[in-house]
Amino acid sequence: MRYVMNRNAVFLERHPAYAGTAALDALRAAEYGRLDAQQHVYLDYTGGSLYAASQVQDHAALLGQHVFGNPHSASLCSTTATRLVEQARRAVLSYFNAPREEYTAVFTLNASAALKLVGEAYPFGPDSRYLLTVDNHNSVNGIREFARAGGAAIEYAALTVPELRIDRAHLEERLAAADRRAANLFAFPAQSNFSGVKHPLDLVARARALGWDVLLDAAAFVPTNRLDLGDVQPDFVCVSFYKMFGYPTGVGCLIARHAALAKLRRPWFAGGTVNFATVQGQKHILSPHEAGFEDGTLNYLSIPAVEIGLRHLERVGIDTIQTRVQALTAWLLQELFELQHTNGRHMVRIYGPVTTAMRGGTVTLNFYDPDGHLLDYRRVEELAGEERISVRTGCFCNPGAGETAEGLTEADMEAGAAAGADITLPRFLQIIQHRGGKSAGAIRVSLGIASNFADVERFVRFAASLRDQTRLTMGDVVFDVESCRVIRDGS
Repeated sequence: MRYVMNRNAVFLERHPAYAGTAALDALRAAEYGRLDAQQHVYLDYTGGSLYAASQVQDHAALLGQHVFGNPHSASLCSTTATRLVEQARRAVLSYFNAPREEYTAVFTLNASAALKLVGEAYPFGPDSRYLLTVDNHNSVNGIREFARAGGAAIEYAALTVPELRIDRAHLEERLAAADRRAANLFAFPAQSNFSGVKHPLDLVARARALGWDVLLDAAAFVPTNRLDLGDVQPDFVCVSFYKMFGYPTGVGCLIARHAALAKLRRPWFAGGTVNFATVQGQKHILSPHEAGFEDGTLNYLSIPAVEIGLRHLERVGIDTIQTRVQALTAWLLQELFELQHTNGRHMVRIYGPVTTAMRGGTVTLNFYDPDGHLLDYRRVEELAGEERISVRTGCFCNPGAGETAEGLTEADMEAGAAAGADITLPRFLQIIQHRGGKSAGAIRVSLGIASNFADVERFVRFAASLRDQTRLTMGDVVFDVESCRVIRDGS
C-alpha cells in the first residue's frame, strides 16, 4: 500500500493538473461504480466509451413517460417522436457549435454509415481526386471503391516514422494538384484510432482553400476533445455517439455543410427520403436537407438518448476529461517506455509519439522478450483478461497506420493477399512473422471519462509482470481469432 501511495504522490507531483479533475472520481463512484465493484479495469475507450448509470435511467424514464410511434406520420405518437428526434438534432449541432444556417445533422446507424453516405453519393468523376491519409479507418479507406467506380484518381498522403504524423510536405504536393473545376474529396482523422496522434485541424481550411471538399473523421477525437465547427469548418464530419458516452449504440451522425450536402447525388431512394415517388412514372423527388439521407425509419426510440448523453458530457466538462486523460496518458507512456528486462533490453515498443504533444489517450504497443522477439499480442490480451483488464488487440480497422508503424511493405501485403479466400488473421500473422519477424497487429490501451490512476497502475503492474517472459513461458494462445469479428457459441 505504501508503494502505491508513494507512486500516487509522484504522479501528482509530475502532473499537478490532475488534482483539478477530482470531480471525476466522485463521478466514477456515482455513475460507473460497476467498475470498482467488479474490480474491472476498462481500457478500451477508443473502441467504445462507458455509459453512466443515470443515462440509462433517464432514458428509461423518458420511454416510460411517453407513447412513441413511427415519425413518418402526423399522429399524436408520431409527432411526439418527431419532436424529440428534432430536439436531439438541435442538441448535436449546439454541442459542436455548428451554426444551423451552415450545417445539418443526419442521423445514421454509426460513423461508418455516415461515411458511406458521403462515399456513395459524392460526385466522383474522371477528373476528380480522392485524397486520404495513410492513417485512416477502413470505413474511410472503403470510400476509394466509390471513387474508383467514378473514375477518380486515388492517392494516399504518407506518414512520418516513427511518430506516425502526416507528412505535411508530401500532403501539400497532393493538395496542390487538384483540378478546382472537378469534385475533389480529402479525408483524414482528427485523431488516429491507431496511434492516438492528433492530426492538425488547420488542414481543413488549407485543403478547402485549394479546392477540396474535406471529410473529417472525428469519431476517435470527440470523446475527449472539443470540436468547434464554428472554428474548424469541414464539409463533412462523422461521429459515433457510443464512442462519446457509451449509450446508445446503433446511432451515429453525419454533420454536413448545407452546400456540401447539396453536391451529393444519392444512388437510390428509400422510405422516408422522398417528397414524391411514382411507380407508373418511375420518378422520384428527393426530400431536401437531412430528410433525403435518413433511410427508412429512424431509430426514434434511441435517438432521444443522444441528447441525454450530450447533457451528461456537458455537465462533466470535456476539458476536464481531456486534462485527466492527458495526465494519465503521460504517466502510462513514461512507465511503459522505461520497462526493461533483466538484461537491459526494452520490453515495450510504443507506436507513435512517446509524449503527449499533439496526441490523445490511445496508446498502441507490443511486447518483446529478452532476446528482442515479438510476444504474441493475442496471448498478452488473454493474460490481461485473467487479471480483469480489458484492452483491445488487432489492427483496429486501420491497416495503413499499422503497415507504416511496423514497416510492412507492398510485397508483404501481396504475400497475404496471395492466399486468397483462405487468408485469416492467424495465417497472415504467420506469413508476416516468416517475412522478418514483423507484426500484423498490436495491443491498444485507451483512456476515457471514467479512467483513473488506479486503472493505469493496474496495467503498468501487469506489463511489468511480463519481464523476462518468452513465448514458451507465456504459453500458447487459447482462442484464435480468424478475423476482426469474434463469434463464439455457447459450447
